[in-house]
Amino acid sequence: MFIINVEGAICKENKWLVIERSSKEAHAGGLLSLVGGTVDQEGDSNDLLERTLKREMYEEVGITVKNLMYVRNTSFVIDNDREVIDIVFLCEIDEGKPFAKSPDEVESVFWMTAEEIFHHEKAPIWLKESIQEADAIREKTFQ
Repeated sequence: MFIINVEGAICKENKWLVIERSSKEAHAGGLLSLVGGTVDQEGDSNDLLERTLKREMYEEVGITVKNLMYVRNTSFVIDNDREVIDIVFLCEIDEGKPFAKSPDEVESVFWMTAEEIFHHEKAPIWLKESIQEADAIREKTFQ
């Protein structure tokens, strides 16, 4: 059975909302990441991915989001040999100003240009690829 993870890519004034994951996190602790988290099992449900992303955004960085748009999905295997499906959405801030609300999950919050992310030593390849794809969709959709 897969673990399902969702992440939100938010761009404002040509800068992306990125967090530094807490070093306490088992997977990718201390690395840069989009905000997100795992989907809880609910049985019969609607809009589970979107609701999960909205919950995670509020829990981790204290914001509400709107206008979620699918970007991409990938899969990977974590240390305990569990498989993860990661789904990225492009979204916008509805209310709030991002801050490290959950210190057990978020060390710091940054607004970074794509170039800053691409050259940052703590930016893993999957973050760079997600930003690249989200930016392409954003440019095509909103300009």
